[in-house]
Amino acid sequence: MALWDRFKESASQMQTQLVAKKNDLKSGAFRDASMAMCALVAAADGTVDPSERQRVAQLIATNEVLQNFDATDLQRRFDSNLDKLTADFAFGKVSVLQEIAKAKKKPAEARAVIQIGIVIGGADGDFDKTEQAVVREACFTLELPPHEFDL
Repeated sequence: MALWDRFKESASQMQTQLVAKKNDLKSGAFRDASMAMCALVAAADGTVDPSERQRVAQLIATNEVLQNFDATDLQRRFDSNLDKLTADFAFGKVSVLQEIAKAKKKPAEARAVIQIGIVIGGADGDFDKTEQAVVREACFTLELPPHEFDL
């Protein structure tokens, strides 16, 4: 099986796992961390093109797990994190990783945040090295082993 096919299957399994945990993923910490993760992955290569913003907006609107929250509020949080990253990526990344760290206290939420990052990263059909690197960094922030997610 080609690497991309394995990744697509893995991302699909992660989405299924997220949906199964939907009722456990309702905290403000999860909401904040997941939007920070979306912004971090979208800005991983240093630029955010309109198609990346659109992909995340579509995920926010359609992802079953994120429907626990108000879509307008999620979009505002995503945009706020993205603004920090586009203004100064290195400095913004520190702030965004602090948001992601909010999910550290609950392992199920922490894993779900990483899974959302992987789903976002692969949404365009290419989970590239820069996206993998920021998701791996988020794993360290959340004290999760990257190999658990094939990173």
